[in-house]
Amino acid sequence: MRIVAGELRGRLFEGPPGLDTRPTTDKVREAIFNALGSLDVVRDAVVADLYAGSGGLGIEALSRGAAEVVFVERDRAALRTLRDNLRTLDLTDRSRVVQGDALIAARSIPADVVLADPPYDFDDWAGLLAAVDAPFVAAEAGHPLDSLDGLDDLGWEVTRSKRYGRTWVTFFERIDPAAE
Repeated sequence: MRIVAGELRGRLFEGPPGLDTRPTTDKVREAIFNALGSLDVVRDAVVADLYAGSGGLGIEALSRGAAEVVFVERDRAALRTLRDNLRTLDLTDRSRVVQGDALIAARSIPADVVLADPPYDFDDWAGLLAAVDAPFVAAEAGHPLDSLDGLDDLGWEVTRSKRYGRTWVTFFERIDPAAE
């Protein structure tokens, strides 16, 4: 796998071992970060990469100027690959790795942007959005997320939803109650 853009553009990193972790393709990572770049939400931000796998999304965020990325992953083999990738790319000083469940960890990570790429069969999006303490979430799923029930009640709105092959990318932003 390769880093698409930024200070580490073109550098290679290892993908996740085995078949349990599905890496985000270069095309989807490029689309996500081009859109995030146009919104200017990554540069100098604290980013949480939930369900990090080998770290592709968070590494791309660091390459594009994120101040720090907190990677959350529970699979031991993926964690080894993630830590190796961070060392190889000399990103350990701007990274923190949390071993554990992303839904639980999300509650304690103060972030500006959350990148969420859970397994395609994940279905607790409402629980994840309720746990996140950030104004912005970029989510990957195997189906559209723009019609989730109770988004308004959770304080979120969908600002973008686009399909890339089998992957749906949805951007959620916090609703400002004072603006209503």
